[in-house]
Amino acid sequence: MDVTPTASVPSAAPDTRRWIDVVLADRTRGRSPALTQLLLGALVLAVAIAVLATDLVGSMPVFFAGVIGIFILTGLALVVPWDRMSSWWLMAIPLADIVAVGVIRSAAPALGTGLLFIFPVMWLATGFGLAGLISGVVTASVTYWITVAIGPPTGALLSTILLPVVLVAVGLTSFVAARRAAAQRMLLDKQAALLRQSAERARRQEQLVTEVLDAVDFGIIRIDETGAITVTNDAHARLQQVLADVEAEDQLEAYRMDRTTRLPREELPLERARRGAVFQDERVWFGSPGGLQRALSFTARRLRDSDGRDAGAVVVSRDVTVEMLAARARDEVISSVSHELRTPLTSILGYIELAIDDPETPSRIRSNLQIADRNAEQLLELVSDVLTASAAADDRVELVMQPEVVEVSEVIRAAVESLVLRAGERGVTIDTTRLRPAHAYVDPRRLAQVIDNLLSNAVKYNREGGRVSLQSATTGRWTAIVIEDSGVGMTEDDVEALFQRYYRGVAVRSSPVSGTGLGLAISRDIVRGHGGDITVSSVLGVGSTFTVTLPATRPGGGGEA
Repeated sequence: MDVTPTASVPSAAPDTRRWIDVVLADRTRGRSPALTQLLLGALVLAVAIAVLATDLVGSMPVFFAGVIGIFILTGLALVVPWDRMSSWWLMAIPLADIVAVGVIRSAAPALGTGLLFIFPVMWLATGFGLAGLISGVVTASVTYWITVAIGPPTGALLSTILLPVVLVAVGLTSFVAARRAAAQRMLLDKQAALLRQSAERARRQEQLVTEVLDAVDFGIIRIDETGAITVTNDAHARLQQVLADVEAEDQLEAYRMDRTTRLPREELPLERARRGAVFQDERVWFGSPGGLQRALSFTARRLRDSDGRDAGAVVVSRDVTVEMLAARARDEVISSVSHELRTPLTSILGYIELAIDDPETPSRIRSNLQIADRNAEQLLELVSDVLTASAAADDRVELVMQPEVVEVSEVIRAAVESLVLRAGERGVTIDTTRLRPAHAYVDPRRLAQVIDNLLSNAVKYNREGGRVSLQSATTGRWTAIVIEDSGVGMTEDDVEALFQRYYRGVAVRSSPVSGTGLGLAISRDIVRGHGGDITVSSVLGVGSTFTVTLPATRPGGGGEA
């Protein structure tokens, strides 16, 4: 039987005190003293009722004295606040029960009432550890033997010894069972404590993650492997509210970058992410054309569990309306300026051509005018490309090209000739010794535009007294042009973003040299329009190397166009 006192006994041995504290303090798992005593009281009451129907009781007053003693002890167990008293006071109840049972047994030895000793012995062995076991067995055995001694002689030695042996066996069994149960409870308590700690850590971590997610200014959506949304943050809710303010949510329309082409529902970023798509900076306009519209940028990344299986996705969204409108305003300004430049450039070209065609123009002057005419034409083409870039809805410029087989080394030398004076002013040496005959299937004017841009950058962003090395070669199918400089160089981040429109590197932005950041973007579009590509390698403070790869012949053919 379990009991639930809370105080420990200072005079008890450390092992016994620890046992009592563990077993008796857990009132939620043990039976209270009142319930334990009520069980014995109910059983004694049943025996007393049965006795009234028999004549086996030797002394009825003595018998009922023992019964009344049990009832009194039961009343004490019910009314005494044992949780405020020492556990050793509670131990007096089962010891007194043993005495009362002994009185009952002395009055009616033939009824087998000695078996009632088992209940207080079990209580003592279970609730008070080794001390309770010893005291219960000894007290019960001694009391039993006293009743045997003062009662009528039986002459049966075995019955006199058997009951104490049974009490020892029952006490030991209860003691071991109680210790095992206490050990299991201690283990469960430790596991429960660990689980509480783990749950608290998880709660704190979840709270921290929630606070961090709610603090950022971009929306975050967690999609599980079934496509259901499991996590969103406050910023996502704010973005949804912004979109709801644009138009009713059930009527909200999505459009492509041109702001007029309707985007089908299955192509919405969230729907694509649910189907497993991965994308970055996908921009969508929400709201009807002509009305209030908002632009959102979406990025989706897939998640994997510990076994490498797909665990859903995370979609990040942010409001880029101001950014998009600012870019559009910038393009409009550039477009306006470019329009203003075309008229004087056209006039300049006309007068230069008149001077070149004039028979009275000296040949030396005519040669200089031809260089000026070629550069003015390239400048006019650049202005046209800027206008095209400003009007483009995405980052790619659509360029008109008329390819043919061209000797690229001649184009490179013509570009060098145009930059000799500018390079000389800065003491930059241009090395053309590694130029080799190489042909490519390209638009000669567009190739000249690319070479002029790359070579101009190599001179413009070089250090005083620097060096630019040019190289051309062909492998039969592809032709490569390499432009290497000893200039300011670029960081890894610069290299990754170099060909974006309007981008200028860190070292370039800190220099006094001006630029639009369009040249390289347009040059890459020109090269890719021919089926080639531009790559770059650079070291900050050391220099950069640009490699242009172009088809050597017309696709599907092997010679001239």
